Order: sequence, then C-alpha cells, then structure tokens
Amino acid sequence: MLLNGRNAIIYGGGGSIGGAAARAFAREGARVFLAGRHPEPLQEVAAEIREAGGLAETAILDALNQQAVNAHADDVASEAGSLDISLNVIQHGDVQGTPMAAMSVEDYLRPVSTAVQATFITAQAAARHMMEQKSGVIMAFGGSGTEDRGQYLGGLITALEAIESMRRQLAIELGPYGIRVVTLRSGGVPESLPRDMEGRDDVAGAITSATLLGRAATLEDVGNAAVFAASDMAASITATTINISAGALID
Repeated sequence: MLLNGRNAIIYGGGGSIGGAAARAFAREGARVFLAGRHPEPLQEVAAEIREAGGLAETAILDALNQQAVNAHADDVASEAGSLDISLNVIQHGDVQGTPMAAMSVEDYLRPVSTAVQATFITAQAAARHMMEQKSGVIMAFGGSGTEDRGQYLGGLITALEAIESMRRQLAIELGPYGIRVVTLRSGGVPESLPRDMEGRDDVAGAITSATLLGRAATLEDVGNAAVFAASDMAASITATTINISAGALID
C-alpha cells in the first residue's frame, strides 16, 4: 500500500472531489480525517470507507475558522501520532455565468477571500506539525485558470491563481523541512457537477470536448493522482502542479 500508516486530513471531505481523494487514500492504507461543515456527506463517505475496510473519522468544522482548524490538526497529530497529508478542496462560493462587467464586488471577491483564507489557515495548521516531523505533503486542487473565451467564471480564476502563488511560496519556505506542496490541476471533472445543475450535460460536454484525449478526468483519476502525489513515489515532486486535465490545459 502506497500510504500505509499515513494520516490525512481532507477539508471538504464530504464533497465529490474530497470524497474521491479520501477513498483512494484509505484504499492505500491511510487513516483519513474528513472535515467539513455538513455532517451527512462526511458520514456517507466515512461509512463507505469503513465498509471497504478502511479507517475514517469525521469532524464538523469551517476551514475559515482558524481556531477550530488548529485544534483539529492538533487533535489528529496527537491521536494518530502524525499529520502526513493535508488536502484542501472546500468550495469557494464563486458565482459563474455573470460577466465581470455586471458582477458585484462582493460576488467577485468571495471566492478569492475564501480560497486565500482557507488555504493559508489549513496549510499553516499542517505545517506546524510537519515541520517538527521533517516530512509531509500539503495539497490543493484547482491550479491556474483557463484562458478559454466565452467563460464567465467571475472571481474563480483570481482565486485559483492566488492559491498557486501561495503554493509556490509555501513550497519555498517548507521545502527545507522535507515538506512537499503540490496542486492537482484539472480542466474540470464532469462527475463532480451537481446532478440538478442547470445545463449540466452541456457543461460536461464542453469539458470533455476541450481535452486532447477525448475524455475528461474522472473522480477515480482524481483519487489516483492524489495518492501518487501524496506517496513516496512522488518524493521529488514539489512546488508544481500535476496536470490531470487530459490535455485541456497545455503547459
């Protein structure tokens, strides 16, 4: 198992992306600690992991609450003996479909503020323990934004670019302690789109048609990439993104 004996916190662990990563981590032997604001989806993911023979625990917390995040990270490190993986995949509350020229400043800034605060708070909480351990992996999901025309993504692109800037700086500061900082970058995961989303099929089709491989990343792909990034197989990878966009985002 690639992650045997590792302890991972997944913020937003009840969502589709967080759940996919959590299941994959647990499959590879990690003990996963699912954190989020809504208990039901967290419990559903945890139950699936336990039924498959894995180890999963849940905690209700807001990733923007620094005191709660710090206390939870301390509890995990104390109870489990280490904090090895921190993955932040919370939703940013972005508004899409509205041109920037018609968007309110509140709607534009919400995802930026949420992404920056949550990334800073969760990374800092993990780093305190990882620096003592001289090891660990801090991961984000999203990466740099798209340059496609005709997409009204509001403040989301600014939020993603901000996360990338933070990832670079974190990698520089934490590298000497043996801590890796990596972003998983996708061009969209159709399976993660809400079932009741208006125009869901059109959006999913657009995501797929933008790829070079004729297929978009699946939730299984996300989980597998997250496992690889968190494992010793990626021991030399830091300060970068892992592109799982199937060619939609060309480096």
